[in-house]
Amino acid sequence: MIVEVVGGADERPGVQVVDVDDLTGLQLALGAVTDEEADQALRDAGLGRLQDADTGLLDVAALRAAAEPQATGGDWARRWDGMVRQAGQEGRLADDGATLHVAVQSAAGA
Repeated sequence: MIVEVVGGADERPGVQVVDVDDLTGLQLALGAVTDEEADQALRDAGLGRLQDADTGLLDVAALRAAAEPQATGGDWARRWDGMVRQAGQEGRLADDGATLHVAVQSAAGA
């Protein structure tokens, strides 16, 4: 699954959740936006925020709500739970289970 923050010189950045059926990993990809624009776009979408230039904090419940309606697999909910559980085992899930820590990647050209 990929959370993309994309925009251009003349448009306000937007957030989209794509590849929702691929739950083998979670990426936060930033296009041609500043860190401040990306942070604001994530906050405006209710999906999270940037912790810093390298790490995003994504709201687990909001991300699921955004992704699940797009899912096509009948076992999506089970696989989602597995992805979140794996993130917890890897230390990428907040203690309260509400936030996922995700590395920021470049999506220039996205």
